[in-house]
Amino acid sequence: MSRSASRQRTTKETSITVSIDLDGPAGTVEASTGLPFFDHMLDQLGRHGGFDLAVQANGDLQVDGHHTVEDVGILVGETFREALGDKAGIRRFASGSFPLDEALIEVALDLSGRPFVVYDVPFGEVLPLGDPPFNPEMAEHFWQSFATAAGITLHVTKRAGRNTHHVVEATFKGVSRCLRDAVRVEGTGVPSTKGSL
Repeated sequence: MSRSASRQRTTKETSITVSIDLDGPAGTVEASTGLPFFDHMLDQLGRHGGFDLAVQANGDLQVDGHHTVEDVGILVGETFREALGDKAGIRRFASGSFPLDEALIEVALDLSGRPFVVYDVPFGEVLPLGDPPFNPEMAEHFWQSFATAAGITLHVTKRAGRNTHHVVEATFKGVSRCLRDAVRVEGTGVPSTKGSL
């Protein structure tokens, strides 16, 4: 059974299309949001998640990147949840620690159907990344939006790190690897005493 989905979202602030294949063979990503650093992070999501992912977004970047990042997070989360289907046979839980040079990020997640996010990734000085600039604080907003729409319990904690780029990228790589582990099919039944997730 194919675990893939495509969705669209249009508001007065953004117009977005997303497609995802959770069993994509190569983690092929096409991301175009108008924010090059954000595109780079979405590439991490597909590549390290093992997903084929396509994101096309046009947003009101003349205001700032907030609406684009938030709405992409919502739609990627909704599309992920649809592609996951009834979750029969999935591992469900995943966790790990993920380094990028001096940065170290700890991630734990549960494809529980219950959205809850604990994101403890403080920055010293917040340095915008890329041109047009991506505000690093928006990484938290992306994961909040994604996890809420996808129905995921997600914990992300910074254990070490000074370089803003490294810290943000380590969060994307870490969550992506955990998603890859959690969606892996290793049985047949839904992994819950309730019988559904």
